[in-house]
This record gives sequence, C-alpha cells and structure tokens, in this order.
Amino acid sequence: MDSQEFVETVRDEAATPLSRLGSSKALFADTEGEMEDDAVLQAAADRAHFAAERFDAWAGEEDEVVAELFADAAETERGHAEAAADEHGDYEPGAEPAVQAHLAGVEGTAERLGAFVGWALAAGNNADQVVGYFVGQASPQTASTFRAFGDDYDEYVATASDLLEDVCGDEGWADAVEAATATVEADYEAYFETLESLGVNPKPVC
Repeated sequence: MDSQEFVETVRDEAATPLSRLGSSKALFADTEGEMEDDAVLQAAADRAHFAAERFDAWAGEEDEVVAELFADAAETERGHAEAAADEHGDYEPGAEPAVQAHLAGVEGTAERLGAFVGWALAAGNNADQVVGYFVGQASPQTASTFRAFGDDYDEYVATASDLLEDVCGDEGWADAVEAATATVEADYEAYFETLESLGVNPKPVC
C-alpha cells in the first residue's frame, strides 16, 4: 500500500459515515438542532479548539517529523478557532466533541497518523456544511472564511498519508486504516446518537 491507496481505502471503508457527516443533518447534530449563526460558529470553534489541544499533546510525544505535523496542525486549528470566535464575538469553549475524546485514546505513531487522516476527512465535510450554511444566510465573507479551512484539511490528509509511507513501510498500513475508520465512526456515532435524541432520523430518506 502507498499513501494514495491508503486514502482511497479509508474513503471506501468509511464511505457511508463520511457521506452522512457531509450532509446538512451533521450541522444540525453539531448545533443540537439550533441552526442559528451563533450556534454554528460555537460548534465550529469548539471542534477547532479541542483539535488544537489534542494535536499539541501528540506533538510532545512524537519524533521530530511527525511532531512537526501535529504542532503545525495545532497552530492552524487555533487559527481556525480564533477565526470562528471572531465571527461569533465572545467565545468560551463548550463541551469537547466526541471525536476528540476518541482521539485521546489513540496510541502509536501509525495509528495517530491514520486517526488524524480520518479526523481531517470528516472535518473537511463539516467545513463544507458550515460554508453552505453561511452561503444560505447570505454571509459570503463568513462562508469564505470557512471555505479556506477546507484547503487546510486537504493538506493534512496529504501530508499525514505521505508520512505513513515512512512510518509503516510494508507493514502497519492495516493499523493506520483501522485507526482512520474508527475515528470517522466515532464522529458518526455522535452524529447518529444526537439526531436520535432530537427525534430526527439519522439515515437519509430515499
């Protein structure tokens, strides 16, 4: 397996949850049904804030090259949180997203890089929904702010999957794939459970 095959495998194996995390229902779940500007911005800021904390912690536990990726990601996510907070006004961190609680338990360099890719794929879908929301609210400047986030998530996926080629060699890819898909599933499970608690069918109606 190589980096491209790894990403394709993760996308294939997590196709259903990634698709649903890229739906408008995901934003409804993130805001617990409060589809208003402040709630959307709070949820986005929380995702970025807690991601920065997690990747900072990982950066202190990994070797130089991998640590640099996580440290850079932490800095970028702090910037995302600040950008969302600037749009929001006063910001105080809320509850830690379930996906970050999941990442806290991931151990091993290959597993963390894999989990990071899974997180970034789901985060990119989330950012797309935030963009769509603010386009619908006729707030093009705010939509543009979040559109730029998507480029960062794409870069995370590319850089982490490239690093996996050095970390995994001929072995270890299965662990990275498992960690990536488990991370997407953790995000999806929170989405599913939240929507059910709100009385909303988590599955698309055909």
